[in-house]
Amino acid sequence: MSYWKTHIPLGVQDFLPDEHYNKLNIEAVARDIFSSWGYLEVGPPSLEYFDVFYEGKLSIEQEKMFKFCEPGNRILVLRPDFTMPIARIVATKLKDEMLPIRLSYIGNVYRYEEFQSGKQREIAQAGIELMGVKGAEADAEVIAIAIETIKSLGLSGFQIDIGQVEFYKGLIKECGLNEEQSDKLTKLIDNKNMLALEFFLNGLNVAEELKRPFMKLPLLYGDINMLEEARNIANNPQSERAIDNLYAVYEILEDYGLSNHITFDLGMVHSINYYTGIIFRGITHDIGYPICGGGRYDNLVSEFGYDIPSTGFALGIKRLLIALERQSKLLAKPNIDILVVFDEDSRKEGYAYIQKLRNKGKSVEQFLLDADLKDIKEYAKSKSINKIVNIKDGNVEEMII
Repeated sequence: MSYWKTHIPLGVQDFLPDEHYNKLNIEAVARDIFSSWGYLEVGPPSLEYFDVFYEGKLSIEQEKMFKFCEPGNRILVLRPDFTMPIARIVATKLKDEMLPIRLSYIGNVYRYEEFQSGKQREIAQAGIELMGVKGAEADAEVIAIAIETIKSLGLSGFQIDIGQVEFYKGLIKECGLNEEQSDKLTKLIDNKNMLALEFFLNGLNVAEELKRPFMKLPLLYGDINMLEEARNIANNPQSERAIDNLYAVYEILEDYGLSNHITFDLGMVHSINYYTGIIFRGITHDIGYPICGGGRYDNLVSEFGYDIPSTGFALGIKRLLIALERQSKLLAKPNIDILVVFDEDSRKEGYAYIQKLRNKGKSVEQFLLDADLKDIKEYAKSKSINKIVNIKDGNVEEMII
């Protein structure tokens, strides 16, 4: 037999009953929370045209997409992201809706990643998009929903790290760096590679007082008090406005009673071409990678011909499963309540009895094998079924095991 017949590709997985039950629970909790905040669920197709994700300034790297051709040689991709298809939907099919538009989604995205721990190629996500409104209230709403969803799942010891890419963009603008220099600097700061960062800055033809803030950026991490330190190194209006925005968002989250989950990280500067303001990620000490991420991306929907602001986030369902497992917070899948045994002569009575139990909400399994009572009991024990009902000659015998 071929090896490939009995194995699955790297980066995907089989969800067995216990884990699949918990996956469905995460989705159900997320769906309920999203709905309670007024978000309506949409379902973009798994197949999209390549152009949706790779035409314009906010393109996804094509090397990360699973691509193939339909008849006529038009390139299709397996959906690598939910936000862009939802932007397409809003710009083309919901353009006449009153703003803001609140949408949610649950499903899989597909990205080609070098396989390693926590890096999947088929990625289960749940998330929201809030489109058509700017400001701290909208930013705080999506962060609050992320916190409430994670709390409702029972995960403890998590925090939301919040950054602001406009703070960083203001510093870059002051220095007059070109795109190549900016990209290199961004990677060094986001990776908090202090030695390489210092070496790179020393090689720039930029005034020393303009270099100093970049050395401090990777260290600008902490509670609300850290923002004053950040303000002291910002000498431009764009960065000042970013700090004001962070204060405003924090004040709203304080009113929600959720500020104890908030920390700030102004060294979080990834995807600065995509994000236009607040950026955040959910962190837990139980795993070494974010369990959720999001932020403001005001230029996205305009790529599809409708210029409105937007913000949102996505939860990584597999990562939440891992974190919940490490905290022993996974739910036990429901057991079967009753095993019913009957022979051919009692089939009519057996079916009627089973249906009556199921109508009462019981989970009932019919025993189908030809076996003696000892084997039936062993089977029940293996499935954690603690009640057997044996129907024979019109008699119903109940056994607790």
